[in-house]
Amino acid sequence: MYISKFVTPEIIFGTGSLNQAGESCSRLGSSKVFLVADQGVLNCGWADKACGFLKKVRLDYQIWSDFSANPRDYEVEEGALLYASRNCDAVLAIGGGSAVDAAKAVATLSTNSGKIQHFEGIDMITEPLPPLIVVPSTAGSGAEVSQFAIISDSDRKIKMTIISKSLVPDIAISDPLILSTVNSKVTAHTGMEALSHAVEAYLSLASTDMTDIHALHAIKLISENLRSSVASQVDEKAKIAMAQASLHAGVAFSNAVLGLAHAMTHQVGGLLDLPIGTISAVILPFVMRFNLIACVDKYANIAEAMGTHTANLSKREAAEKAIEMVRQLAKDVGIPSGLAELGLPEESIPELSRNATKDACFITNPRDADVDDIEAIFRSALEIEEGDGQW
Repeated sequence: MYISKFVTPEIIFGTGSLNQAGESCSRLGSSKVFLVADQGVLNCGWADKACGFLKKVRLDYQIWSDFSANPRDYEVEEGALLYASRNCDAVLAIGGGSAVDAAKAVATLSTNSGKIQHFEGIDMITEPLPPLIVVPSTAGSGAEVSQFAIISDSDRKIKMTIISKSLVPDIAISDPLILSTVNSKVTAHTGMEALSHAVEAYLSLASTDMTDIHALHAIKLISENLRSSVASQVDEKAKIAMAQASLHAGVAFSNAVLGLAHAMTHQVGGLLDLPIGTISAVILPFVMRFNLIACVDKYANIAEAMGTHTANLSKREAAEKAIEMVRQLAKDVGIPSGLAELGLPEESIPELSRNATKDACFITNPRDADVDDIEAIFRSALEIEEGDGQW
C-alpha cells in the first residue's frame, strides 16, 4: 500500500492581504510578536504597515533584521536569544526566502535546545515551534508554505538543509501588492527559483498526483508571466500570477522534495554566498540534461506546460524542447548562462560534488548519480559558452 502525506499552512491570498497579519497573530494566541524583516521590506515600509496592523489588535512586537542575505548559523542563534529575552511568543516573517528561513531557524531554536546544526537533515526537530506566520515579499522561494529552511554553516561554508513538517508555517499571507516594490533583477532570479522548485518537484522520486498538479500549474504560470513581471513592476496581472506560481511551486516541493539541482546549488551557495535562486537557475538546465533519460514523458509534459505544441513531436523531441525552453526563459530574464559568470573556482568542484551527495535533496533525484557524474555536470555548467553546440 502506498502512503503519502500532503501538508500546507492556512493560506490567505489577495492584493492587500497584509492587513490580515495582526488578526492572524492574535488568533494564534500571541501577545508579543517577533517580527522578522529583511532590509528591503524595512526600506519599502512594509514592516511599518505590518506593525500598524499588530497595533490595531493590541499586540506588542519586537523587530529583528540582523541577518545576512544568506542567513548564518550564528545570526539565527543571536536572534533566538533576542526572542527569548523579549518574551516573544510568536514569529511573523515578512520578506524573501532569507528572512523566512531565518525566522524558521529562530522559531526552531526558541523551543528546541542545541545549535541549528543539530537540526540539519530530515525530521530532526523534536519539539513544537511557536506560532509562525509568513508574508513573502518575493515570488520565488515558496518558503511561506514549505517544510524547508536553508541556513549557512559559517565554519563548513555550506548551506544546511533542514526539512521538517514542524517548519510548515501556521499561516501564509500572500499579498501580490508587495511584489510591486521588487526590482527586475530580484524578480527574475526569484521567479526562476520558483521554476526550479516546480520542475524538480515534478521530477522528484517522491512526487505524487497531488504535487504534480501544483508543479505543472506553477510551470505554466511562470512560463506565461515571468517575462512580463520582470519587464514591469506595476503589471498587476503578472504579479498576481507569479505570487500564485510561487505558492503552487512551494506546495509541490515541500511535499515532493527536490533533486540534484538543489543539492548542487546549496553547495555553491555556501561557498560563494550567493542567492539560491541565481545559482539554481544556472544549474537547472544542466541537471535536466543529465536526468532526461529517467523521465522523458515528464519532460514532454513540462514542454506542454510551457506552451509547446507537442502533438507532432516524438517524446524525445518534446523532452529536448523542455530543456531548451527553460534555458530560453532564463536567458530572456537575464540569468547568467554558466557558473563561470558567478565566479565558481574550478578547483572547488570535487569537494562541492562530494558534499552534494550528502544533501537531503539528492535522495529524491530521478536518476542515480555518483560523485563523478556530479563533477561532470559542474564542469559543463562552468565551461558553457553562449551558442555552445551541445545545446
